[in-house]
Amino acid sequence: MIEFFKEPNIDWMGKAKYFYGLSGILLLAGVISWMHEGGLRYGIDFKGGTNVDVRFAQPPDVDQVRDALKTQGLGNSEIQAISSGGLNATNSNEVLIFVEQKGQGDQALDTSKAQVLTALNAMYGVKDPGKPDFNAATPSSLAELLTARDPLNLSVNAGDRYQQLARRILAYRDTAKNGVLTNLDDLTAVEGVTPVVVSMLKSSYAIGSFAIRNVEIVGPKVGAELRRQAILVTLYALAGMLVYIAFRFEWVYGAAAVLAVFHDVLITLGFFSLLHFEISLTVIAALLTLVGYSMNDTIVIFDRIRENNRLLRKESFADVVNKSINQTLSRTILTSGLTFLTVLVLFLMGGQVLRAFSFALVVGIVVGTYSSFGIAAPLVVAWNRWRGQGAIAGTGPAAGNKPRGNEGVTGRLAPAGRR
Repeated sequence: MIEFFKEPNIDWMGKAKYFYGLSGILLLAGVISWMHEGGLRYGIDFKGGTNVDVRFAQPPDVDQVRDALKTQGLGNSEIQAISSGGLNATNSNEVLIFVEQKGQGDQALDTSKAQVLTALNAMYGVKDPGKPDFNAATPSSLAELLTARDPLNLSVNAGDRYQQLARRILAYRDTAKNGVLTNLDDLTAVEGVTPVVVSMLKSSYAIGSFAIRNVEIVGPKVGAELRRQAILVTLYALAGMLVYIAFRFEWVYGAAAVLAVFHDVLITLGFFSLLHFEISLTVIAALLTLVGYSMNDTIVIFDRIRENNRLLRKESFADVVNKSINQTLSRTILTSGLTFLTVLVLFLMGGQVLRAFSFALVVGIVVGTYSSFGIAAPLVVAWNRWRGQGAIAGTGPAAGNKPRGNEGVTGRLAPAGRR
């Protein structure tokens, strides 16, 4: 393995008070920011909003769609490509635009639909703005136009017959053409549509390059339920890790590791509040990734502490912890450094969609690496001192062997992994 340092001899435990002080400052800054801002800023995943399903004639440029939405004050909207293969499919003609919740009921639906429609018309609208868009026509409006123009010269039951024709025309548009007709001449495939009808439609309608297929509201109750589930998922992950480490090492190791990870999450959320990033489902995924990454780094150090506890029986527990951290320092810098560079590039060049996700990983990797030797390990040493244990390495937790003879209460500990 690459060694960045030749036998480093840093007194990490002697600097524990500085680590605690730095963490205290970061946590306090985050809490003050939360109070000042009235809490964390949640994305539309958690606040609720309006789903607008839009179908395009050609695969749209998602970045252009996002820019168009920004002009209408919808910069926080989320855009997902949809195809028969599922979300985020490449070269998809259909996108789902999730707009932040504004109002309730039909009024919210109409407002969100109008804003999205205005934004898309500015970029993909009809070439002749004086004519209505055929792809936005409804059965009633089309039937009314056909009845008024009477291209078939019907004299008996004209209204009913044109209503039936209008339904057949729009059914063809919505099924055969997936909601977006690109050429009115294609309507000759519909029963009852003559060249005269097509000519009349051409004079009355323009053809747009998109159509809104469906609009529905995702209420704030759904967002609240998502927030609750996100918190529970994180707590379940921490509880599972606590049980594993308590079984694998000692319960105090598990408690220290979980407290360190909890500390990492709080500081990361504090940075989100300070820099006004929103919490979304992708950020929750990043936080869970951070939990696993930080815990893995902590376990590596704890495992080396347990090994050295068996070898360096005459040294104090604090000295064993220092030596263990120093021995794993090159490994920590190598793994954390390379991971940090990767997510930093993702943050700088990944675009707006991945900005919050990558930011959580950038902050989390730095804080998670620091907490492994600056928070978790000092907590174990502090616990030993408070309990009067660990004056000699072989008498601390996870010493690996039972004491011989009459060594007092500090020696009555089970072997590692067995309590």
